[in-house]
Amino acid sequence: MVDDDAQMRRAVTRIIETHGLASLEASSGVEALAILDCEGEVALCISDIYMPEMDGLTFLREALGRYPDMAVVMLTGVADVTTAVECLKIGALDYIAKPVIVEEVRARVDKALEKRELVLQNRFYQKHLESRVRELDRRNRQALVNGVQTLVHALEAKDAYTSGHSARVSRYAVKTAVQLGYTGERLEQIRLGGELHDIGKIGTREDILNKPGLLSPDEFEHVKGHAALGERILAPFLGESTMVLRIVRSHHERFDGRGFPDALSGDRIPAEARIVAVVDAFDAMTTNRAYRPPKSPMDSLEELRRCAGTHFDPEVVEAFLRAFADVSALPIST
Repeated sequence: MVDDDAQMRRAVTRIIETHGLASLEASSGVEALAILDCEGEVALCISDIYMPEMDGLTFLREALGRYPDMAVVMLTGVADVTTAVECLKIGALDYIAKPVIVEEVRARVDKALEKRELVLQNRFYQKHLESRVRELDRRNRQALVNGVQTLVHALEAKDAYTSGHSARVSRYAVKTAVQLGYTGERLEQIRLGGELHDIGKIGTREDILNKPGLLSPDEFEHVKGHAALGERILAPFLGESTMVLRIVRSHHERFDGRGFPDALSGDRIPAEARIVAVVDAFDAMTTNRAYRPPKSPMDSLEELRRCAGTHFDPEVVEAFLRAFADVSALPIST
């Protein structure tokens, strides 16, 4: 209760206390701010408008600036309605006209506290609703990713020669990316992109996937479509994971611009796709395929070196060689 009139202050305080609330008193806005700074925010403040040192309008601005959730009710004379309305614009919840009536004070206090409680409850529910929405979004996103990973396993079941290919590419890509300075969420996206890079092959005919000889030009064009198709499959629910989508679309681009689907070259190819291009090729070379037997790890590494600057980004090739300096530790399955 803030009022320079001690009699008025005491009268209102008695009403408040008989209403079941504890109270504090201040004879000016300056004293009230000092009490609030010492005691902390209170639920409700009743303040006179005209006081020495600091008038009610100034006090209201200062108090709500420091304690925006505090309910403030202004005391005003009958002739000061305009000023009371100005207080409402600043943020007061209500005003009480003098001379005060006990039942009116109680009613205004109850109303102000109810308004404050509603504001706090709405804020609480909004905060927790946003948290729940984020959690549900995370769970839904993970559920969708899990579903796509199931498709990857189904894809590899179509082609016995590529069993485990996606998992190995993902592992190779992560260790290579670490050599290039990737950490945190960017590294996680490379891991996921490596795992999902061939998802578009779910639309490739099995007779082509398992063909023992060289592909015809038409068959090769059919296979090439898996990069763009994979991006289209993942885009609806991985729209925020742009690195994953770039890997899926661009992991068959060549450093010299002769790759697909967009014939990008050099630095125009997304860096993460350049990483997966190298490790994807290495795993393909070192594992058994329908159209050829596997190459040895040493021969495959030499092929990467030979094609650095044409097919592959030389910096990525060097990073891969550093990451897997011990050939015996390679997770190769033939």
